[in-house]
Amino acid sequence: MLSYVRKRSITAILKVNQAPCVSTQRNKSSNTPKHVRIGCSSGFWGDTTTSTAQLVQNGKIDFLVSDYLSEITMSLLTAAKRKYPELGYAPDFVSTSIGPQIKSIKDKGVRVVSNAGGTNPLACAEALKAAAEKSGTTLDVAVVQGDDMMPQLKDLLKSGNIKEMGSEKLLPNTVMSMTAYFGAIPILRALDLGAEVVVTGRCVDSALVLAPLMHSFGWKVDDYDKLAAGSLAGHLLECGAQSTGGIFTDWETVGDWDNIGFPVAECYEDGAFVLTKPDNTGGMVTPYTAAEQLVYEIGDPAAYILPDVVCDFRNVKMEQQAKDRVLVNGAKGYQPTDSFKVCATYLDGFRCTAVFSVGGKRAIAKAHRTADSILKRIRCIFKALGFKDFKRVHLQAIGSESLYGDNARKYGVDGEGPRETVMWIAVEHDDKKALGVFAQELAAAGTGMAPGLTGIVGGRPKASPVLKLFSFLHPKSLVPATVSKSGSPNVQVDHDVPNDVVDQRSSEVHDEDVPSGDCSFILEDLAYTRSGDKGNSANIGVIARHPSYVPYLRKHLTAEVVFQYFKHLFVDFEEMPVKRYELPGINGFNFVLTNSLGGGGVASLRTDPQGKAFGQMILDLELKNLPNLKESTLN
Repeated sequence: MLSYVRKRSITAILKVNQAPCVSTQRNKSSNTPKHVRIGCSSGFWGDTTTSTAQLVQNGKIDFLVSDYLSEITMSLLTAAKRKYPELGYAPDFVSTSIGPQIKSIKDKGVRVVSNAGGTNPLACAEALKAAAEKSGTTLDVAVVQGDDMMPQLKDLLKSGNIKEMGSEKLLPNTVMSMTAYFGAIPILRALDLGAEVVVTGRCVDSALVLAPLMHSFGWKVDDYDKLAAGSLAGHLLECGAQSTGGIFTDWETVGDWDNIGFPVAECYEDGAFVLTKPDNTGGMVTPYTAAEQLVYEIGDPAAYILPDVVCDFRNVKMEQQAKDRVLVNGAKGYQPTDSFKVCATYLDGFRCTAVFSVGGKRAIAKAHRTADSILKRIRCIFKALGFKDFKRVHLQAIGSESLYGDNARKYGVDGEGPRETVMWIAVEHDDKKALGVFAQELAAAGTGMAPGLTGIVGGRPKASPVLKLFSFLHPKSLVPATVSKSGSPNVQVDHDVPNDVVDQRSSEVHDEDVPSGDCSFILEDLAYTRSGDKGNSANIGVIARHPSYVPYLRKHLTAEVVFQYFKHLFVDFEEMPVKRYELPGINGFNFVLTNSLGGGGVASLRTDPQGKAFGQMILDLELKNLPNLKESTLN
């Protein structure tokens, strides 16, 4: 089980005054609520439309937050705004999420914070106010702007000083979007001004939760432990149902996916909070569902860097208080850096993906020969038409376990594989017209190549742009935010910039000696896992099923072991591309697999460009020469 933590006393809670400006000296009053309940209705653009009603009607929430953005989403919204100036935001937020619930949100006094504004938060706010008017009510909507750095692109290119984090490459001149990750301060200011709804552009996901807590409890910008706790609450909420049983390792134990409960954080002034969900909903909330979300898409847990605080999550503790109620505390915080992370996406050619199904004996062999023959014919056409060869090609027959590399299993009679498969052909080229040739030549395989090809999924595929990520740091002082609200003058918000930045210690761990034995276990016997991505890198979080397993995982599940398991996914590395970190509070480890995703996002041609399956894949890893650990947990 996870380490037991004794519930800290919840001290008297004080509420912030509506201050005229953001200050480190935030006043409090005796009217502060006992606790604040925040629910999250969306973990990405495309999440279920049922969650808002669930939380508003049954979640007993004070704030409703929703996350819609990713780097790729920002690129798509930028392109949409260029074509149609009135677009650039997530329309679902207005039409299917908030719109149908506007009257209830107003009547219940629920305040809303969302980054659905994308690259056009003003248009999003206007659409929301129009929807409110149509419902016979009004909403006081504030807008946070300033994160969009595209107006600065020419000057930044001219300076020649912008270099990519990690690679030191210069900023390319084909940038499609460029946004700074704002923190909680601009949202805080909007709430202090009395906004019922705050619409933002790009900000760190956890800021959507941290700002309401700073507003409600009067936390100062240098209350670093509390800011870290609020950011942790945001981190557990930001992906929606992922913390309430969604994509849980032991998925068979999670009921009613169709009505899964969305997460609610019941937060207290001292930073402690209870993770829960509305009553009579599916899913479940346990220390393990919460711990899996804690390790999702993080790097070094000792230095989780956010605009408002540098968080140390190593000693976070989780305790089951009651059914579907988990107490969380133990986060530590340190002063933030003086820079924002800025993510740009840039155009680097085009891609096209074709998927076709094949049935019958030796399906894998037929699929591969078909794909190879298609590409051979197309290359001959390219040569005749004067096109260059493909920049990249990725082939994968689903069922062949090529994602597993040397760890793939053989199936079927005499290892010939399954009797059905789906072939994935993804190609990349600088010329969009060349990919038109590729798409046109696919169908001929249905009559002139292998038997059993049953159809191309979705018909003839279309080319799409390859948008690659370029991340860099930029001084906070050069990216001010602006808050606008009807009936109030626009307010410029300067971000808190510390005078001195303290480097944090790394939480990388080392092996230790433990007793050996003659037993073997697969990792699934001993741990839960979850994986995610950051750009072209993936992370795999591992949480021990019992505290007594931790020393053995520390000894046998090393960075080298994980590297060997996934070595076929790495390209062009000089240093060891896997690092291991430890989170003692949850009996966990985090592995960061650098440059393991073939480019990541839409830049990757793989079927798993975000490493979503990595955590599941490693559950089959066999750990040998262990004592009988299962027996030891029964004693």
